[in-house]
Amino acid sequence: MATEIQRIAEQGVLTLPDAAWERARQRMDVLGPLAALDLVGHQAADTAAHSLGLSRRQVYVLIRRARQGSGLVTDLARGQSSGGKGKGRLSEQVEHIIRDLLQKRFLNRQKRSLAALYREITQACKARKLRVPSRNTVALRIATLDPIKTARSRGGPDAARDLQGGGGVPPEVTAPLEQVQIDHTVIDLIIVDERDRQPIGRPYLTLAIDVFTRCVAGMVVTLEAPSAVSVGLCLAHAACDKRPQLERLDVEMDWPMSGKPKQLYLDNAVEFKSEALRRGCQQHGIGLSYRPPGLPHFGGIVERIIGTAMQMIHELPGTTFSNPDQRGKYDSKAMAALTLHELERWLTLAIGAYHGSVHGTLLQPPAALWADAVAHSGTPAIVTHATAFLVDFLPVIRRTLTRTGFVIDHIHYYADALKPWITRRGRLPAFLIRRDPRDISRIWVLEPEGQHYLEISYRTLSHPAITLWEQRKALARLRQLGREQVDEAALFRMIRQMRDIVETAQHTTRKARRDTERRQHLKMLSPPGRPASLVSDIPDTETEGQPPAPPFDQIEEW
Repeated sequence: MATEIQRIAEQGVLTLPDAAWERARQRMDVLGPLAALDLVGHQAADTAAHSLGLSRRQVYVLIRRARQGSGLVTDLARGQSSGGKGKGRLSEQVEHIIRDLLQKRFLNRQKRSLAALYREITQACKARKLRVPSRNTVALRIATLDPIKTARSRGGPDAARDLQGGGGVPPEVTAPLEQVQIDHTVIDLIIVDERDRQPIGRPYLTLAIDVFTRCVAGMVVTLEAPSAVSVGLCLAHAACDKRPQLERLDVEMDWPMSGKPKQLYLDNAVEFKSEALRRGCQQHGIGLSYRPPGLPHFGGIVERIIGTAMQMIHELPGTTFSNPDQRGKYDSKAMAALTLHELERWLTLAIGAYHGSVHGTLLQPPAALWADAVAHSGTPAIVTHATAFLVDFLPVIRRTLTRTGFVIDHIHYYADALKPWITRRGRLPAFLIRRDPRDISRIWVLEPEGQHYLEISYRTLSHPAITLWEQRKALARLRQLGREQVDEAALFRMIRQMRDIVETAQHTTRKARRDTERRQHLKMLSPPGRPASLVSDIPDTETEGQPPAPPFDQIEEW
């Protein structure tokens, strides 16, 4: 007696038209050997695609079907049976009943099961004294339905997101870094501070993923809410060599996915439409493309990998899970154990493991696809000067030049390099200035010719390096105290007082611990000297014996 598999195979052989059978046989001849391989590179896939008259994407889909099937020619035939020689095996009346009940009873929000649908079809056929089709026949009719339309009919417009690429029909991407998607999320984990290991809240994650290879090109973990700076940091991480970061994290792994993207594909968040990002992308020849409003699935690739990352995060101590129902009685704060640095290190290792695992859509590891693509198209251009690249994506400020330099938020900035411009300042327009909110002890001023940035420091070098949020908190505090006229000295006195309160408090609050953690990058040792071009010739007796603020290269964090 033939087995069930043999019976189905024989049925497929008998019901396939000659043309369909010949097409399926040719596909099996070409793709069968590829399906037996662990990895199928693009060159082999392209050769098969050219031979069969298919696209590369279709070839990979058929290879997956061959692997999941029984090694039969019919595994690679079209899903819908034509009944042999163009005629169905069921009568037209039965076919009509199946089509009608599929439309009215299965493709709706009631989400009836196959068993329930089959019972109704059986009852309708018996009532008309027609031959009852087999359950497998009904199942095959369901399998031939458009999966996206089925998901929408049964689950609503958003139910088909996982079945769709960017917009249902994804744009053709043929090389690494041709398109990179970037998105943010708050991480489902409470972290602890470095000193007391007390909970300080949930950090944020920004990820950049290469659409072609599905490799993670850039990552930023920070306590700051998503902003234009987050995007700039993530872009810089994606474009630059990652070995310095891996050394800082003490991680031994390869992360070769680096280079400037050709196009960014983003949602419509404010930070993705900032002047800083637009100007930076124009400067470096990076295209900007946005998802159509109201269609979040257009960024499905980066959203899926963020969702996968959060599922892994749920296994760590201190996770908040995705919602209160999942969390239950789990005490996330009490179980919190990882610092920001430790979480960043863990995520880096997780990305390394992801790159080496077989991807469900690619049918090979993302790292293998990257290596194969780079071998054929060449290594992408890697940015060698991370600081200069990042500056092009920092927030933009415009100020006119005064006799004493620039004044930004009650703080004076000056350097000898400004002297030639000061003499003709009345004839110069407002300058374009970049500033890093994480350290406002220096700014970058674009020359009037628009070719280069100059780094300009505090005029009073004794002032400590501070963050923008510290400056704003101090200014708000001075306003509360009735100080209508705020000067630079009063501003820094208030900042020192606020820091003293935080550092001397015996019972540090969660918010204060978080603020302290934000300033960790400002506490690094300063170098023995500063370039002469940044030293002001304006005398200042307060600077004697005071260490200068550390240079930007030592503050930079990924």
